[in-house]
Amino acid sequence: MGVTGRRWATRLLGTNVVPAMAESEVDIHFVDYSKAVTAAGALVVGLSRDAPVDEMVDRLDGLVLSGGGDVDPALYGAGLEPGCGSIEEARDRWELALLSAAIERGLPVLGICRGLQVLNVVRGGTLVQDVPAGAGDGHPRFDRPRHEVAHPVRLEPGTLAAALYGPEVQVNSLHHQVVAEVGDGLVASGRSPDATVEALELPGRPVLAVQWHPEALPTAADDPAFRWLVGEAAAFRGVAAPA
Repeated sequence: MGVTGRRWATRLLGTNVVPAMAESEVDIHFVDYSKAVTAAGALVVGLSRDAPVDEMVDRLDGLVLSGGGDVDPALYGAGLEPGCGSIEEARDRWELALLSAAIERGLPVLGICRGLQVLNVVRGGTLVQDVPAGAGDGHPRFDRPRHEVAHPVRLEPGTLAAALYGPEVQVNSLHHQVVAEVGDGLVASGRSPDATVEALELPGRPVLAVQWHPEALPTAADDPAFRWLVGEAAAFRGVAAPA
């Protein structure tokens, strides 16, 4: 199971970097993702953007698009607005290519937070670049513990998300951007009480994305989305799903 991550210059990591390594780069993969995927029964591979995308995808059984910085507004035809956060152009290009290749091959995909936004953009959708703190359901809760529940998400009957979570799920909230126009072929299968899109899926393909961070919740070790992803990955590869 491949999991995407971030690439930072070592100078961003603080004062403990020796001068000789100050201009080096590091790939960062938050441990919560790998723990949740492992608990669901898969072997985790932290993906590096240095490998050719097609060859990488051909070796994967499933893909997790993890959280991170904001998607470049130019990718959905918008100018940069006040409040838009840090942009990682190289990651944007890589993840959009990675996701496109995965969808083309029918590879199971789970998008998380930024991953949902990448999915929406790759399908031609748009984003709201900044939701102020306290607006609506108070989505950006960056000042609170990541495992703290922020609000419910109501899931649409008959969708994959509802089959996994039931009619409603309690979620955390670590995002300041949200879906504006839903991308081509996608279904908004979950919304918070203020109507913010919190889940997207692509009917006919094993693709699910959520705006919250299930890997950071107390229920992460038994989260339905991770178990679904691992089961779909086993089916994709033609092997028995983990017990």
